[in-house]
Amino acid sequence: MSSKNHRQLFLGQASNYRATDVLRHTFAIGSRKCSDNLRQFLAEKYQIDSRNVILMDNGRSAIAKALESLLPKNSKVIINGFTCYAVLQAVKFAGMEPVYADINEKTLNFDTETLEKAIKGQKNVKALVIQNTLGITVNIKEIEKFAKKHKLIIIEDLAHCAGAKYADGREVGSVGKAAALSFGKGKSLDTITGGALIFNSKTPVLPRKVMKHPKLSDTLRARWYPLFAAIGRGFSKVHKEKYWYGPLIKMHFIERAVDAKLDYKHRPAHWQAKLALRQLRSIDEQGAKPIRTHLFVKNRAKCIEELAKNGYNFREIWYDVPVSPVRYYKELNFPEKDCKVATKVAKEIINLPNYYPLAELNDAMKIIERYQK
Repeated sequence: MSSKNHRQLFLGQASNYRATDVLRHTFAIGSRKCSDNLRQFLAEKYQIDSRNVILMDNGRSAIAKALESLLPKNSKVIINGFTCYAVLQAVKFAGMEPVYADINEKTLNFDTETLEKAIKGQKNVKALVIQNTLGITVNIKEIEKFAKKHKLIIIEDLAHCAGAKYADGREVGSVGKAAALSFGKGKSLDTITGGALIFNSKTPVLPRKVMKHPKLSDTLRARWYPLFAAIGRGFSKVHKEKYWYGPLIKMHFIERAVDAKLDYKHRPAHWQAKLALRQLRSIDEQGAKPIRTHLFVKNRAKCIEELAKNGYNFREIWYDVPVSPVRYYKELNFPEKDCKVATKVAKEIINLPNYYPLAELNDAMKIIERYQK
């Protein structure tokens, strides 16, 4: 069996870092100026007051803070019916109620038709969160018309799409009242943890608040993740990775990104802000890239099993249930009958993992083609 079958799923982009990337991340040094530079860069990008850029502990905290700051308590918020639990968690943490909108199978996003169905009969709906799933952008002009018609605030979640542009040329994050950036594992910007909240206003929206340094345990975990992945690849070559990752997971040196806690008090470390700014500048120079390529297959479980037998691990799926992961989904009472497309897509979607170079995927694609719809 090929050694490539043990690439790890829970380390995000760090699972495929080159040696220079590992060293840059592990030994990055930052100061308050690094965080100030990141805030200033984002302020200039979105042409807003720099006081309206707030560095946060993670992306979900930024979404929750945006909702809490812009909406009255107990408002309803429309979210994509094909999403991550983190988005739902943010809505509930802010004291709001989610309204799920079904998706268009081609875009994996809601559209005006599914939004109209979602809002029908609903009262007190005050906002919608645009996700731009996997970097595929919504028809922003039509969504804006819908929001204006129903007097809804738009909040943009940039976890999948930092630096992308809508069809009309506007950059994601520049349209809504607020935007949330995530620096979490596997996102468009990946410094393992961290995020930012952006209010699109030239005047301050919130009073300035001094954010605390991240917890020592969190910043150490974030700093060492790429090093853990590099060492893990060595264990994987001799099929002994469980002896490396098993103890790390038990000691909480490695945690799943979706299990992160909401936190309004802490910000990313200054060195993480430095790395995030570097990545943002790279996106500006090279253009945004999709964080996942997706395909639809029949009998996904059998397809993944055959891939595994041939040395490929394709078990990281965005998303294998409408609100992922499945361990949270079982308790949500998700309205599958109202989100039939999202429910169907969640059973058929498969992603090309970002921890395999494309050159290594030729044999995998031949297998997938036999299962494609």
